[in-house]
Amino acid sequence: MDGGVAAVPSALETCELVLASASPRRRELLARLGVTAPRILATDIDESPLPGEVPRAHAVRLAAGKAHAAAALAPDAMILAGDTVVGVGRRILPKAEDEATARTCLALLSGRRHRVFSAIAVLTPDGTLREALSETIVRFKRLEPAEIEAYIAGGEWHGKAGGYAIQGSAEGFCVWLAGSHSGVVGLPLFETRGLLRAAGLKIA
Repeated sequence: MDGGVAAVPSALETCELVLASASPRRRELLARLGVTAPRILATDIDESPLPGEVPRAHAVRLAAGKAHAAAALAPDAMILAGDTVVGVGRRILPKAEDEATARTCLALLSGRRHRVFSAIAVLTPDGTLREALSETIVRFKRLEPAEIEAYIAGGEWHGKAGGYAIQGSAEGFCVWLAGSHSGVVGLPLFETRGLLRAAGLKIA
């Protein structure tokens, strides 16, 4: 007769996972890891850059801020939050909400390299915050005015950092990419898997 005692799952292993983002792209990427977030909490925080803030620090700060904002609404859950920032040098490119902004971003990115910083944060009910950052270098071809206008007309740019979505037709502008493709889309899978496992979530 086996006299061993069955292992009891820890509180962190059994707590609900909450994704602090309404982005369908992040949900789809998370599903590639075999992970489903039963609950979605879209956070509303001020995403304005601080004076002198560089793209890397901006991404990390916003990911942590979104995690804490979601935890205030779901204190017993494990929170996964992320933020993606496109940077040209020390300049933070905005999330394009209108055609003029998208057009300005694409003109700036045309024919040059830029960096995409995708930060993630996992906050557990015990207050432990785990953070990671993916940095990817992307180079676009030199864009003709007609190419920019065609992309603007397609509407993929709306709400996207830097005015483009790499998972759409803008991938045809990409000469090369060094880093994480999933990070540019919005959720770096290698870093996300590592943080969730470190926080106690069972992932194959």
